[in-house]
Amino acid sequence: MILNRLELDFFRNYPHLEADFDLRVNLIYGDNAQGKTNLLEAVAYLSSARSHRARYDREMILLGVDAAFLKGELSSRGRDFTLEAKLFLGKGRQLYSNGVRLKTAGELAGIFTTVLFCPEDLSLVRAGGAERRKFLDLAICQLRPRYAQALGEYNRLYDHKTRILRDWPENPSLLQTLDDFNLRMAQTGAILIHYRAHFIRRLSEHAPAIHREFSGGREELALGYETVSTVDDPLAPPRTILDRLLAHQESHRQAELDARQCLSGPHKDDLAVLIAGQSARTYASQGQVRTAALSLKLAQREIFQEETGEWPVLLLDDVLSELDSRRQAFVLNHIRGGQVFITCCEEEKLEGLEGGRAFHIRDGSILMD
Repeated sequence: MILNRLELDFFRNYPHLEADFDLRVNLIYGDNAQGKTNLLEAVAYLSSARSHRARYDREMILLGVDAAFLKGELSSRGRDFTLEAKLFLGKGRQLYSNGVRLKTAGELAGIFTTVLFCPEDLSLVRAGGAERRKFLDLAICQLRPRYAQALGEYNRLYDHKTRILRDWPENPSLLQTLDDFNLRMAQTGAILIHYRAHFIRRLSEHAPAIHREFSGGREELALGYETVSTVDDPLAPPRTILDRLLAHQESHRQAELDARQCLSGPHKDDLAVLIAGQSARTYASQGQVRTAALSLKLAQREIFQEETGEWPVLLLDDVLSELDSRRQAFVLNHIRGGQVFITCCEEEKLEGLEGGRAFHIRDGSILMD
């Protein structure tokens, strides 16, 4: 997959940008806080209509204006696509593929895939479960339209149920709707668990081998899936998982009412990362944590290539400067093939990569050197 051209209007700190990219390596350099990460965020957004650092689309609109526009011209699956996103302050968004408005973000799945690796990902293993769920969600949404739709619906239902549980003592009539929300959350939650389990299984086929090579054969990485306790087989069909979720909800009904919190469902799922049989989050060194995080991201890239038959666009956001020379070399040696965007503060950091184009970013503009 190749992003040939990108246009932005009022996205983050970009009043306007037009850029044509190299099909191999694109170096985005400049001082801090000039817009390098914003450019990579825009590229990633076109692949999934999700941001790795913004919860709401309105956060990506330039201050002082009420709308932003993104447009990407790309080559994918032997075809040319034009993807567009229009973000409106307080009025949602509109997504288009080749001029046809999309009903949901899930329709983007499979058109344009990206793998983003940023400095925050180096703590992916040691962070809380929310960060690993975000990693899974951003990855699976690019491959499975049904998952993207279920995730959006589950999040909406979760917000509604949370308000019911919070407010029911003051307004007991709210409990009349609780059973309906529980059923719909279990239905969508079963889909999430099913797809997460299968993606983690795929990660387990790739990440340990990458980690083993990375560590010179000295360490063994293993992955596991931690989900609702009554779900004994998360790889089972969603209908089977649904029954297990409903049982868990029923057993936690009174506890939820007492705590006034949503205690049952996959919103607390986690990806377990083990090194030599021990929890990497608890026992791994900083170097081991970074190696494991890199292995997860590179495994994600391998899965995308298997799924689509093409390498996803790889976005490396200032990550090389955070790695020692050995890890830098390992990453660079494992990204042969496919289009790559790399941000850094100095143009000289292109060492180790051949060819490509360099873009100097300053204050939301590309400077012509």
